Amino acid sequence: MLDTITSTGKKATRDGFGAGLKHLGDINDKVVALCADLLGSLKMGDFKNAYPDRFVQMGIAEANMMGVAAGLATGGKIPFTGTFANFSTGRVYDQIRQSIAYSDKNVKICASHAGLTLGEDGATHQILEDLGLMRMLPGMTVINPCDFHQTKAATIALADHHGPAYLRFGRPSWPMFTEGMPFEIGKALHLSEGTDVTIIATGHLVWIAVEAARTLEKQGISVDLINIHTIKPLDEAAVLASVKKTGCVVTCEEHNRHGGLGDAIAQVLTTQHPAPQAFVAVDDSFGESGKPDQLLEKYCLDEETIVKAAEHVCRIKNA
Repeated sequence: MLDTITSTGKKATRDGFGAGLKHLGDINDKVVALCADLLGSLKMGDFKNAYPDRFVQMGIAEANMMGVAAGLATGGKIPFTGTFANFSTGRVYDQIRQSIAYSDKNVKICASHAGLTLGEDGATHQILEDLGLMRMLPGMTVINPCDFHQTKAATIALADHHGPAYLRFGRPSWPMFTEGMPFEIGKALHLSEGTDVTIIATGHLVWIAVEAARTLEKQGISVDLINIHTIKPLDEAAVLASVKKTGCVVTCEEHNRHGGLGDAIAQVLTTQHPAPQAFVAVDDSFGESGKPDQLLEKYCLDEETIVKAAEHVCRIKNA
C-alpha cells in the first residue's frame, strides 16, 4: 500500500487554504474572510479579488479581528480569519476563549506559518504550542492537514461544520500525495496496513512518516500508518484498533511534545489500552532561524528519528 503513495509535486499547504477559501466563496455566500495584513502570505487574494464585499482587511489588529469575526458569526455569517499561527493563537487567546469558544461562535480560525518549517523568521514566529492551546478550549475543533489537497478539503469541510474551529497549515512547498483520498472531520486516514508498529502522524510530518515507513518495511518491520488530520475530536476508534493490533505506537508532529497529538494519543491509550509509545516532537524548546529541512533534522523531526523510534518501541514490546 505504501507503494501507491507518491508525490505529484510540491505546493504549500497555505495554497490549499487559499484554493479552498476561493471555492467556498463561489458556492456559499455566507462565507466571509478577514485578514490581519497578511493577504499574500495567507493566499487570500483570489477570494478578495472575486468577492471584495465579503473580505475585510483588519490590519495588524488580530484581537480586534477575532471580535469582529465573533460578531459576524452572531449575524449568521461564516467568518474565516487569516494570519500567522502565532498571532492566531498566542496573541489572541483571551479573545478566542471569551468571544468565540465560550459562546460557541461559528468562527474558523485559519493559521499559516506554523511550526519549525516557517524557517528563517525564527523562534518568535515558529509557534510550537498552538495545537495544545486550541485543544484545551471546550468545543474547539482542531485540524492539522498534511498537504495541499487535504488543506483544501479541510477548508471546504469547515464551512459545513458548525462551531469554532482551528485550521493549522504551513509556509513551505511540500509534497502533495492525498489527491482523491477521502477527508472527513474527525476521521483518521489509514495510509498503510501493518502488524508490527503503529505510526501516527499529523501535518508536515505525515510525508516524513511515509518515507520512514518505507525504510522500516525494507527492514522487515510492518507499519500501520495513520494520518491524523483532526487532533480534536480525535478518532479514538482508529487509534485503538491499530494499537491493539500492533502493540506499540510512534506519534509524529511538528509541535512541542507537550499538549499536541502525542499527548492526545497517550490520553487514549493510558485510559483504554496501555502500550509503549515514542514521541517524535520538539522536546520542550523554542525554535530558531534556519532552513526548514535543517531545522527538522536538528530538532529530530526527520525520517531517521521516526525509524529509530519505531525500532525502540518494537524492542520494548518484545522485551
